[in-house]
Amino acid sequence: MIPDALTAAADLLTDPADMAPFLSDWTGQYAGTALAVALPRSTAQVQAVVRACAQAGLRIVPQGGNTSVAGGSVPGEGAGWIVLSLARMTALRRLDRPGRSVTVEAGMVLQSLQERLEPEGLLFPLSFGAKGSARIGGCLSTNAGGVNVLRYGNARELCLSLEAVLPDGTVIDTGAGLRKDNTGYDLRHLLIGAEGTLGIITAATLRLFALPKVRATAFLSVPGLEAALIVLNRLQDATGGGVEMFEYMPEATTRLVTRHFPHLRCPLDPVPPCGILVEVASTAAYDAEPGEEGAPRLNARVEEALAALFEEGLILDASLAQSIAQRDTLLSMREHVLESLMAEGRWRQYDISVPLAALPGFVSALEDGLPEGVRLHMVGHLGDGNLHLSILPGDAAGLDDTVYDLVAAQAGSISAEHGIGRSKAVMLAARKDPGTLAAMRLIKAALDPEGGMNPGAMLQVSLNAFEK
Repeated sequence: MIPDALTAAADLLTDPADMAPFLSDWTGQYAGTALAVALPRSTAQVQAVVRACAQAGLRIVPQGGNTSVAGGSVPGEGAGWIVLSLARMTALRRLDRPGRSVTVEAGMVLQSLQERLEPEGLLFPLSFGAKGSARIGGCLSTNAGGVNVLRYGNARELCLSLEAVLPDGTVIDTGAGLRKDNTGYDLRHLLIGAEGTLGIITAATLRLFALPKVRATAFLSVPGLEAALIVLNRLQDATGGGVEMFEYMPEATTRLVTRHFPHLRCPLDPVPPCGILVEVASTAAYDAEPGEEGAPRLNARVEEALAALFEEGLILDASLAQSIAQRDTLLSMREHVLESLMAEGRWRQYDISVPLAALPGFVSALEDGLPEGVRLHMVGHLGDGNLHLSILPGDAAGLDDTVYDLVAAQAGSISAEHGIGRSKAVMLAARKDPGTLAAMRLIKAALDPEGGMNPGAMLQVSLNAFEK
């Protein structure tokens, strides 16, 4: 039964058909049940929902755009779940143009924020395939990454302050978006990446940047990953750190995308065994002006750098986009990788990171260690050491240990940007440094002693106390 206090706190969905979109993730791999979906319109209503659930012993799973691929945004099985959706909290509270920051509510869709900032000549640079659905609160709760982390950092680096509701209903505000504030523990960083297990982010102040005036986008063929890392640093040096995107697209993955999306064609023939999608951006008006041959000066600078790399044998072939349409095709190839994999059937996905210097050896050892009959598709944010590995068929035995043992051997991470959710909670418990894991559990127990805030996500907990 739904408590009266919860009914009074916010609008609720209770019809199974209305709740269905909130109860399973978009991959279809994770689903659960709930008494209701709460749709608060303000921080005060979020506070009221949290207090009502705490009093009634109900579990809460906060939800943004529900684009997670780790199962952390949907309820588990069993009784007593409430989904708290931030979908109606979409206000832009304040735009600080001189300070280049913006304060928005947690339900603001990432792409919507970017579209509102563009006429101001400002950029919130977080970017990934689900930006049209992902919401700011979820981006922060999972410490989302994406294709531009190389230049701008992930969600953690882009957040100046937070407003949040803790598990007991206390509302906290970590500051006014100051760049410098050494007044105690930084609770902002505690909540970012916590996946809603320590509280619910309701608003955030975010860092903004000048909107680039020009971009140069290219698809490269390089001899291998060792050469790719040299190319990355050379391009950074040649452009003053202007590389925004440096994405690894090996042949198998490129062919997979173009097979499922025939309108997308690789600009290089033959398709390179080691392909790199690179984009350089500049905010300088000078770089956007036409050069001697009519193209933007930035393009000429990138072409010059690529030519030098070609002479050294570090690049085998290259295609530089000559129009917005060509750029869009290149970006779409990268963005359609996940959909292409899903069309292949059941698969296992790994979101790992290793030190850059270790990447070539890691990939070689992985390819050598997989059993016959297994297909490996890789794509990665090569500039920050994050690889997405997809292995088909998804029911191949023993692959987790094979992959994660190799990651551990290189002092890497089992989750680079997707979070832990429910999919990796067991793996985290087995592989996280014991001291660090113990500290995480102490923090969880201190802020959420009843364990009702997104239980089962990230940290393994017993749900028996919630069974009514």
